[in-house]
Amino acid sequence: MPTVSLNGIDVYYERGGSGPPLLFCNGSGATLESSALLIEQFRQHFDVVAHDQRGLGKTSIPDEPFTMAQYAADAAALLDHVGWATSAVVGVSFGGMVAQEYAVTFPDRVTRLALVCTSSGGAGKPSYPLHELATLPVEEQAAISLRLLDTRFTPQWLAEHPHDLAMVQARANRPERTPEQRRGELAQLDARSRHDVWERLPKITAPTLVAGGRYDGIAPPSNSEAIASQLPGATLRLYEGGHLFFVQDRTAMPDILSFLAG
Repeated sequence: MPTVSLNGIDVYYERGGSGPPLLFCNGSGATLESSALLIEQFRQHFDVVAHDQRGLGKTSIPDEPFTMAQYAADAAALLDHVGWATSAVVGVSFGGMVAQEYAVTFPDRVTRLALVCTSSGGAGKPSYPLHELATLPVEEQAAISLRLLDTRFTPQWLAEHPHDLAMVQARANRPERTPEQRRGELAQLDARSRHDVWERLPKITAPTLVAGGRYDGIAPPSNSEAIASQLPGATLRLYEGGHLFFVQDRTAMPDILSFLAG
């Protein structure tokens, strides 16, 4: 798969599927490899461009601090490279923050927009401060992360819901990161901590779906409601699940795919 030099870094990207053009923006610490199953669902309906965002996966890890504006500019430069003037855009979690920054900066390039389990920052409130969580001891991180993933998650709940338990176990079994990979992840979390598009959200002109989980401890439903309140005509949908509601609630992905297809 190709790597292209954009904005002073080497960006690894993949393009696959058929249908209308769609830019996919990934979450915190996520790579094309770790999100392959999710991305494949979009490829069944769209011509999808997705990339390892700066600091992650097979993309360069610059030495200087990252900004949300850079993440949006990287996405725009990548679409220039593949020859797309416009596309639909879907962003998941941190990717939803990038998608918001992209959409307020390049509103004419977005045909439809799906913001999934994300936050605007500012008066619309930020997502949980994962940059602070990263400084805690590993065992404490694990305990807090469980409830952030879904506020219902207790040992008893997971024992009674094997599908959710399998999801938690799969996340716990991720490969250990190298120090360099960890440096890139922390730089991404630093940029995330400064995300704030609240005042600029009305610049978004594309039809927008704001989708959240009712039990999300990272991007609570009130954050999704706040984003929708800033976008006249936005569609707000809340699902039965937490931060990964699109895995937990089987109605979510069909809704997101249908909306993006218009």
